[in-house]
Amino acid sequence: MATLNPNPLDAHVFKIPDPPEEFGQDGGKFYRCYDALANELDDDMVSGLKDQLNGLLIFAALFAGINTAFLAFTLPLLSADSSDDTNALLAQNNALLTQLVTGRNDSVPITSPLPSAGFSAPHDIVIINALFALSLAFAIISSFLAVLGCQWLVYYRKRSGGGPDSQRWEQLRRYLGAERWRLQTILDDVLPSLLQIGLIIFCLSLILYLRHLSPTIAVIVGVPMYVGLAFFIGSALCTIWDKYCPFHSPLSHMLLGVRTIKRLKWRGLISAHTIKRWFRLLTHGRGEESLETLQIITLRRAICTSDDPATLLYATANILGISNPSQMEQLWRDSDFQERFRDQFENSYARMLQLRGRDQIDIAVAARRLYCGVATHIMLVLDSHRRSTYDLTLVHTAKEATISAPQEGLSECSAGLVRATLRFPTHQVDRSNLPDEAVKNIGGHLIKYSDSDPDPDWRLFSVIMWAVFNLNTVQRLKMESAPQSYGCRDVETMIQTLDKAFKTLTGLECSSLVDCDGVLMNILKGVRQIIVVNRDQSHIITLQHKFALLEICEPVLRSLRVSDGARQAIRNIRVDLAKAWQREFTFRATHTTIPARFVDMLKNYLAGLRTIYQADPGYHECLDVLRAFSPPIRQLFSYDPSTWANRDGWRKRIAFHKYFNAFVFDIDELSGRIQV
Repeated sequence: MATLNPNPLDAHVFKIPDPPEEFGQDGGKFYRCYDALANELDDDMVSGLKDQLNGLLIFAALFAGINTAFLAFTLPLLSADSSDDTNALLAQNNALLTQLVTGRNDSVPITSPLPSAGFSAPHDIVIINALFALSLAFAIISSFLAVLGCQWLVYYRKRSGGGPDSQRWEQLRRYLGAERWRLQTILDDVLPSLLQIGLIIFCLSLILYLRHLSPTIAVIVGVPMYVGLAFFIGSALCTIWDKYCPFHSPLSHMLLGVRTIKRLKWRGLISAHTIKRWFRLLTHGRGEESLETLQIITLRRAICTSDDPATLLYATANILGISNPSQMEQLWRDSDFQERFRDQFENSYARMLQLRGRDQIDIAVAARRLYCGVATHIMLVLDSHRRSTYDLTLVHTAKEATISAPQEGLSECSAGLVRATLRFPTHQVDRSNLPDEAVKNIGGHLIKYSDSDPDPDWRLFSVIMWAVFNLNTVQRLKMESAPQSYGCRDVETMIQTLDKAFKTLTGLECSSLVDCDGVLMNILKGVRQIIVVNRDQSHIITLQHKFALLEICEPVLRSLRVSDGARQAIRNIRVDLAKAWQREFTFRATHTTIPARFVDMLKNYLAGLRTIYQADPGYHECLDVLRAFSPPIRQLFSYDPSTWANRDGWRKRIAFHKYFNAFVFDIDELSGRIQV
């Protein structure tokens, strides 16, 4: 169903959307497409139902008029005919006059009961009138419900207050309510079925009435009616044999519903809806759907219903903004969505080539890249290789070259798309070694990928670390760590992956696969970006995480393969962390108190350094450590006991003062040995 793009085949005005970091944060493009689609679907449903209800009202009015005319003939048959009493009285009067004229003395009974006194309506007349009245009642009920249905449709499309977002979710909740309470079924099937039942009853009563008057006429009229009824039932049965048969009617829908009901597992359905749950629903009412659920429904409606390329691409791009596994599971367990997404995934490249213009190949490749990235994102969020029924062979069909982001457009890609496309090539194999050519291609893209994000996106950072760590044709890809590194719901996982990546980059096996120095420099740049983030800009990366990052950077300096630029980058990271640590405890001392963990973090870091230079006499970074941390440490020692959070913090501060003096003494001895 086309909704937005007036000329979807024009490549000059068509652009593949860049996935947002969060769902719906694409400048309102997806929501504009969805609103147009939802309005079109709702208008189509409402207009179709209104036309049917108007036709039903017209037919019901005509049918009620015809039925009333027959009732005008049959209702008097239920009571005695007054002319019979008149005729009886006239007969008695004639008998008396005849007796008087003739002079006879015959006794004439003048107290005989009138015919109306012992009148009883025939049984067949009672049945005929009951059937006529029942058919009229069905017509009146269907007319009343049709008028009521028109009022329901007016409320369904009535605009609510608030902004566009509020109206969108309000209308979506109304749509879900209409689906939940089977509004279309009631107006499409129940109301016409009432009128059809009334028509069948009317035909039956008409045949009985004609049989009462003349059996021959009843047979002549009844035969075509029986044939019409048989055709009606037969056409309904045809839809059971062929669901695409055009002879659909309320009866056929009822027969299909009966067949579906037989397949339901009633025991499980009854056990799921316990008495306690029903009582809670009756007393508290049904709760509204959450915003996250409504977002999933908008995606499902857009992808399963629309055929507009822009709407499909905007909806697909927003899937990358879903990182919650429960939301993704809610989206993916829908069989219609799976089938539709599979079709779009397989045919995205060919369909985009239908665009007119000289850029259609670039657009087709970009669309293919988007779908491959989204497919990878879905699998990794669901941890598909263990829990989902997703067919991995579907993803294996895409070639690596078609999904790698181009160098010139990489800066415009979102971090989510970069993460997904970087993870995609590893699914070309299933727990086996990557081909050498594929590994080299991934390694070639690592340079630009690691330098792609100007902002500190630690989830993208974790995926790049994972890719670096697995760039080894000797060992198998650790596929079980892919979902953890991709979703990276905790910073500790990212730090552990970074440690493994550093060991890979400083080893000998990686040098033939990737430009280790270039990737290492970009990674260190990313580490520095994460460390310089202020406390009010990130609630995920804590100061303790930053010290952990620096601790795994320090052993890199011991490698002889590390370039001077990388060494200087690590020294800059150290200085930045010292400043960040100083800013943090200064803020605490000014506004609140200094907790003891500030001393513990630095003490653990210095203890790790002592372990390094004691084991490696050639490690000469301790003087740079003192230059970076001595000024903030002296400032920390200048605070009085009232600045600390408790006595334990002050005691740790005193103990750390002694530890730091010992550390400085060791450095003096080490520098003396170096000078000698």
